[in-house]
Amino acid sequence: MLFTPSPMMLKLLYTRGSLHNTPEGVAFSIKNRLDTVRVMRIDHVQIDGVHVAAEQIALDMGDGNVRPASALNAEGNGVNLPVGQSATFHLATARLQEGMHKVRVQFVADPFGELQVEVEDAITQQPENRARIPRSEEDDYSEAAIQARQRFAEEYAEQEFHHLKQYSFDPHTLQGNCEHFTGVAQVPVGLAGPLHVNGEHAQGDFLIPLATTEGTLVASYNRGIQVLNLCGGVKCTVIGDAMQRAPVFVFDDARGARDFGQWIAGEIERIRPEAESTSSVAKLQYIDTYLAGKFAYLRFNYSTGDAAGQNMVGRATFAACSWILEHYKAAPIRHFYLESNFATDKKASQVNVMRTRGKRVVAEATIKRDILQQRMRVTPEQLAYHGQVSNVGAFLSGANNNGAHSANGITALFIATGQDVANVSESSAGVLYSEVTKEGDLYLSITIPSLIVATHGGGTGLATQNECLRMLGCVGRGTVNKFAEIVAGVVLAGELSLAPPLAAVIG
Repeated sequence: MLFTPSPMMLKLLYTRGSLHNTPEGVAFSIKNRLDTVRVMRIDHVQIDGVHVAAEQIALDMGDGNVRPASALNAEGNGVNLPVGQSATFHLATARLQEGMHKVRVQFVADPFGELQVEVEDAITQQPENRARIPRSEEDDYSEAAIQARQRFAEEYAEQEFHHLKQYSFDPHTLQGNCEHFTGVAQVPVGLAGPLHVNGEHAQGDFLIPLATTEGTLVASYNRGIQVLNLCGGVKCTVIGDAMQRAPVFVFDDARGARDFGQWIAGEIERIRPEAESTSSVAKLQYIDTYLAGKFAYLRFNYSTGDAAGQNMVGRATFAACSWILEHYKAAPIRHFYLESNFATDKKASQVNVMRTRGKRVVAEATIKRDILQQRMRVTPEQLAYHGQVSNVGAFLSGANNNGAHSANGITALFIATGQDVANVSESSAGVLYSEVTKEGDLYLSITIPSLIVATHGGGTGLATQNECLRMLGCVGRGTVNKFAEIVAGVVLAGELSLAPPLAAVIG
């Protein structure tokens, strides 16, 4: 199903701050945030009401592909503009003065038809003596472009770099992952395990690659893994899956926001196909509505397959909101923002602890009393009591985790396997629980409510990162839950390793 982008949504296509003077005239950029399209015709551009005809416009698609708009229009075949790609409009017109300018672009894109983008942007003064990092318009991942940046870095820092410049893969594989590629940061990878996992998706023994520069980290996780294995391994369960984008709609008053929220609840079945029209993978599960003052915050929740899905759900929500803006006819929507900060992307938050972001996964195990005392020199009672004491400390501090150090294992695994490391801010949240069983053993579990992982997309396909995922058997369709269970098992091993020394101090 095709969605119709509203004028308010079309404003978001324009790249703010891209307006600038060139030796030939003026240029600005538009980024495709809708769906895969084919630009069929460029009608005209207006700058401050001055008409710029197609004969004065050239469209730069990147990688040296520059098409005069008049030729594009005459050919009639169009040019592809994939989702996430930008197109730069070059105008052979008078240069602009500093300050604000009104920009209007009219063009035709298949399958949407005629589109019109109207925005304001500014021309600002660029310092002429600013140092510029070298780049190549033709191929910025070529050896020549990379070596130019390496020489620039050495001259600028007045240092010679040897290890930074050594790598063993084709730099062209980094397109979409790293700009201005200059070299690599070689992070040591140590092995822990194998860890025996009794999951619904991960079953068996897994060798764990941990990328870290922190001494004793690998040894600590290895120690915890050994204890878990002696007790039959770790049981892991994925109990939730949701990735969010959270737009906000602004009204004149609270009643307008309230009525809008009620309307959204009744229209979910019409909104769902609009959101899912942008992807064969993203599936809209539900929409949470949160009201404050005259603001209506909508938290769209999706499943995203093997991808982490932040970009995917952004496109899907963009489409859904375009339909909403077009079809809501009650109180006027005064402002709309695609992201309100309620998805709390790359930030720890209580809403993600309660409602899930990414995978919600539990790792649990029963540690035999004799093994715990023999291997860790602590009793189940000591660990359980220390858990109660540390819970008070976590509560007082407002921490998002009452455990010891889940971020250590998660970060090391993320770096090794090509995850977005910034997601550790959310993924490190954890709820640790322990109790002494009637047999005198220790039951230990950790719930990770917002574990954001992927086995497809992002950095997971890069050279060493993909090798580490292959080591875990987590490459290919349908492996993301398997990976999530392994990560959770490793986290529990780390808690089991570090908690006994802390508990033993208090006796």
